[in-house]
Amino acid sequence: MKKAVLYRKLEKKSVQCLACSWYCRISPFQTGICATRLNKNGILYSLVYGKAIGLHLDPVEKKPLHHFLPGSSIFSFGTVGCNFGCLFCQNWEMSQVNKEQNSERNILEIIDRMSETVTPEEIVEMALKQKAQGIAYTYNEPSIFAEFALDTAKIARKKGLKNIFVSNGYESKETFESVKKYLDAINIDLKSFNPDFYKKVCKADIKPVKENIKRNFAAGIETEITTLIIPGYNDSNEELGNIAEFLVAISPDIPWHISAFYPCYKMMEVSPTPYETLLKAYEIGKKAGLKYVYVGNVPDEKRSSTYCPKCGALLVYRSGYEVEIKDLEIKKGECRKCREKIYGVWH
Repeated sequence: MKKAVLYRKLEKKSVQCLACSWYCRISPFQTGICATRLNKNGILYSLVYGKAIGLHLDPVEKKPLHHFLPGSSIFSFGTVGCNFGCLFCQNWEMSQVNKEQNSERNILEIIDRMSETVTPEEIVEMALKQKAQGIAYTYNEPSIFAEFALDTAKIARKKGLKNIFVSNGYESKETFESVKKYLDAINIDLKSFNPDFYKKVCKADIKPVKENIKRNFAAGIETEITTLIIPGYNDSNEELGNIAEFLVAISPDIPWHISAFYPCYKMMEVSPTPYETLLKAYEIGKKAGLKYVYVGNVPDEKRSSTYCPKCGALLVYRSGYEVEIKDLEIKKGECRKCREKIYGVWH
């Protein structure tokens, strides 16, 4: 474990964690909601600093990011733990298992058993050796290991690597301010537009997520949004329309990824998303005025490729993780045919 930076001391040796939007008040010898940040006698420690999971190379499209260095390889890692409790979590074995433990010893045992001990410097060296273009902080919520992510991001930036967050959008203002100058891109899950969905299904609050989408985009961080469409939960025309209109109000340039749900964790009884529902959501997004809407988790070359919003030219062709640049002028970030500026980071 390592002493945290993002916290403040309270009375009677309690502390307030500042890593995410829960702002947990933590009594001595207790952890916050994520079960990775422990108050030991009035000092907050990160239990997952230097304890990484999933250290390997991914295509950037897997994050998913479609407007950030298409076709590039990104070195990815996460940690045990999460500040959400999503009933449909596909990474629940790493994000939730520590939260089921009832003692510091048991939590540490879980973290040690599941993780690889590695320093920020070693992570950057791994990424460079595998010729990655950047590092993704992913699989669970990066804000819960903010100090570990920040130390890694600083070194990565010095070595010429890009930094990407794949986030549930629950970072605190303090975490955002500390990482924003090192962060190049972010994909934020907007899991629903219904506050009750967030409370009941994700065990969270929607307000910080909406604010962080605005905050990241306004800061010039390449921002993309993903919504997992769950039948019977967040697939109504009204809700999908509300999501699309919210994003358009920030900017019609924001790419929206519509992703198919498959039964997982505590939602095994829910059916996979029908393809027709994904098409419906795609059309709702386009009708609302979003320039770039993508269908994911199913084969759909047409709706996973990028087109010029002005002339319709095929800019980036995608088939699964196969990527081919077509009529996109990479260096200028514009359509070769009509010279429309295309939102994103292209080189």
